[in-house]
Amino acid sequence: MGNHGAHIIWDWNGTLFHDTDAVMAATNAAFAEIGLEPITLERYRELYCVPIPRFYERLMGRLPTRAEWDHMDLVFQRHYRDHSPRCGLADGAEGLLESWQGAGGTQSILSMFGHDELVPLVRGFGIERRFVRVDGRTGPSGGSKAEHMARHVAGLDGIPPRRAVVIGDAVDDAVAAAHVGAHAVLYTGGSHSRGSLGEAGVTVVDSLAEAVAEAERLVGAAR
Repeated sequence: MGNHGAHIIWDWNGTLFHDTDAVMAATNAAFAEIGLEPITLERYRELYCVPIPRFYERLMGRLPTRAEWDHMDLVFQRHYRDHSPRCGLADGAEGLLESWQGAGGTQSILSMFGHDELVPLVRGFGIERRFVRVDGRTGPSGGSKAEHMARHVAGLDGIPPRRAVVIGDAVDDAVAAAHVGAHAVLYTGGSHSRGSLGEAGVTVVDSLAEAVAEAERLVGAAR
């Protein structure tokens, strides 16, 4: 794997960490709290967007009130913590991380999962040594990744954004990449349908192996 000096910025939830079952269980628990019917994975992927309150607006026909949002977020987080320990890394993820590092490539994680929970989770999978930086969300949940991405990239010493490729499962990953001048590749295994990912105007792939190959191609083409 000749990586041409590329740096990969990995998303965590729905990308490296296959937590779809936990997300769906927690989402439907949050919906039940305000009387919404359960949602299927297909419907979730069609409607999902950030900021998260906008996702709820698509389902409710209105934005949730601040009290409703705070309550649903609390319920979601509680149920997610209950279900997520049964989730694992995405198929092939560990081998891809090892191969990329072994070929001289660098990589990091930027997630909207809370930082204090993310770091021990990554460490628990035994993959922390694969990354030059692991950053989770600081501050309130539910917002966009763009400003977090700016801080993350600023902390990647000696790695210019044009050499970086964000691999994630949400349109917001592509928005965050564009915000800092990085490339993006979107993966269909997480929160969005292929159709909604296609609206981001970047390459969409069905496996993490394809995503890594495309990251290599993008940075090589930009040289």
